[in-house]
Amino acid sequence: MGTIEAAEQITRLLDSSDAETTNTSMRLPVALRDAAALAVRELGVAASTTALAAAALRAVLEAVVMQAVLDAHYEQHPTARPSLAELAIATAELDGHPLAAHPELLREAAAEITRTHPDADADDVLLWAEARACALA
Repeated sequence: MGTIEAAEQITRLLDSSDAETTNTSMRLPVALRDAAALAVRELGVAASTTALAAAALRAVLEAVVMQAVLDAHYEQHPTARPSLAELAIATAELDGHPLAAHPELLREAAAEITRTHPDADADDVLLWAEARACALA
């Protein structure tokens, strides 16, 4: 089974309206179990620790499927992948960062930071650009 087929099967299973449940035996770190119980009891994050665990597992599976499909898309269409500068601009816009109004600075920062930090991400570019702007002020 390939990546896309697996993602489609996972999506079908997650979309299923089947309410049947099963018992599982999961070994969890005690601190994680206690934190979940406390979050349920004191913060009301879910109806039970089981519901919290199921919701967390669902969220992770949905994220994994989205990433797998996106990775497959970029593999087939490499030019569709956004550049680091484009990601930094989008991040700034989504975060309401003041540098969103200065995309040229973010493009320059992305070009600069990748020379010394090839694994930099959009947040690194924003930090780099912000530090650079402060130094020039």
